[in-house]
Amino acid sequence: MSAKHPGCQGCGGPSRRDFIGGAAALVFVAAAIGEVHAERVAGDVVTYPLPDKDGVSIDKKEEVILVRYHNKVMAFPLSCPHENTALKWRQGDGRFQCPKHESKYTPEGVFMSGRATRNMDRFAITRSGNSVNVQMTKWFASDKQPADWAAASITV
Repeated sequence: MSAKHPGCQGCGGPSRRDFIGGAAALVFVAAAIGEVHAERVAGDVVTYPLPDKDGVSIDKKEEVILVRYHNKVMAFPLSCPHENTALKWRQGDGRFQCPKHESKYTPEGVFMSGRATRNMDRFAITRSGNSVNVQMTKWFASDKQPADWAAASITV
């Protein structure tokens, strides 16, 4: 028997306790990061339900990140502005990170550190009742349109 993994005849894999703990952590992360799908698409507008609490939802098909944070809702392209790699939400750290060059961003898309040189882009959004409308062909870069970028959110 392995001292590291009792009952495991030297397999070198994780113990049952480690495996179950890791699986529980994955379930928590999956619950904390929602997956969202567009309710309808009309022209270049994609509509999502208004998030009812702070959190991050990702629509992989439309490549949209929807964030509710401190009474604001924002929509971001899924790709990092540095080299278009899909961003990851790091629930434990409360931030986005690019897996390619490790650029880090706040939940509001503000650049923190790494190789990127600017904030995450933001889509133009509007509210319609309990829905968020994301205009897929209109987004703002903070370094080129700072006022539009700052205004690209909904207060809830």
